[in-house]
Amino acid sequence: MHKFKFDTENLEQYFLEVISGRRRKWLDRALINLLFISSRFYRMAVQFRLWMYDKRVIRNHALGCLVVSIGNLSCGGTGKTPVVEVFARTLSGMGRKVAILSRGYRSKKRSFKDKVLHAFRHGKIEPPPKVVSDGKNLLLNSEYAGDEPYMLASNLRNVAVVVDKDRVKSGIYAIDHFQSDVIILDDGFQYLMMKPHINIVLVDATDPFGNGHVLPRGILREPIKNIRRADYIFLTKSDGSHRINHLKRFIHKHTRRAEIIECCHKPQHLVKFLTGEQLPLEKLYQAKVAALSAIARPDSFERFLKDFGAELVYTDRFADHHRYTEQEIIDFVNQAKSAGAEMIVTTEKDAVRIPKMNRCDVPIYYLRIEIDILSGKESFDQCISRICFM
Repeated sequence: MHKFKFDTENLEQYFLEVISGRRRKWLDRALINLLFISSRFYRMAVQFRLWMYDKRVIRNHALGCLVVSIGNLSCGGTGKTPVVEVFARTLSGMGRKVAILSRGYRSKKRSFKDKVLHAFRHGKIEPPPKVVSDGKNLLLNSEYAGDEPYMLASNLRNVAVVVDKDRVKSGIYAIDHFQSDVIILDDGFQYLMMKPHINIVLVDATDPFGNGHVLPRGILREPIKNIRRADYIFLTKSDGSHRINHLKRFIHKHTRRAEIIECCHKPQHLVKFLTGEQLPLEKLYQAKVAALSAIARPDSFERFLKDFGAELVYTDRFADHHRYTEQEIIDFVNQAKSAGAEMIVTTEKDAVRIPKMNRCDVPIYYLRIEIDILSGKESFDQCISRICFM
């Protein structure tokens, strides 16, 4: 099982290096041509699917409550989870009953035994959605919930988090069981089966659209021009530089009606793995740190540590969403200790995938990050008001 997982991750890493141009052997160039042809067909299929929904050949579903879709054009790395969290927390704080619907990417499926038991007890073959949190209690671990749903459920109170590939089913479940009046559709821009009232699209300001190609030649799930479906566009990981203005002008060529909100991911503090003890970011200054990550954009995480004065004595990167084994963590801790590391720092998303261990020779912390709006605060407030008073 582990060998298959590593082979899959290595293959994924290889394709990312090919499409980014980091591999240039003759076989890689031949593969790029094949991927380009495939991306043309993929693009046509995406546009045809959109046309089918636009013309009502395929009908989408309205749930009878407010649906807010938060998603992106590209595959991963836009920093979507903190944005979902800030919307859920703000709306819940204003009195709305919020439920987050997620597909639970790479979460562990129910066993055949569980499905049979459910059918026997309830007389239904189709099991209900997985409830990660009912708003009061955390009900599933990260393996069954998925990384992002588990993170959201851990950080949010009075917000239900429900996981199912069929998000129409999970939406109906949330309304029936939790009386939800606002549904946040996590990673919902391509989920056309449910009709959103507000479409929010995230664009990573550091790498907005990759090489501009759709899958599998690039990282885009659909053509850039489809950003016109968005009501609000969040430019994440912004640094407020002049190139952001160029990006805004480029986006305005494709859509004039969408409001643009500029934000950055701001580190808040360090949290000790398992105990939850918080340390100020000043503890990173001149500290010898080993950095561990398995995310789409590890560069930005490691840059955060350096910006706060950390000396990175050892780093290791795994494929995005990699679930660590105990032996991998033991090996990393030993390497970090040999390199003279005083602490190991990872991301919050990685922390939910690290197995619990009785002993760790180097303390492990994760970086708690939240969204900070740099410009477009009025548009954000308007968006929240629009949701609350719809």
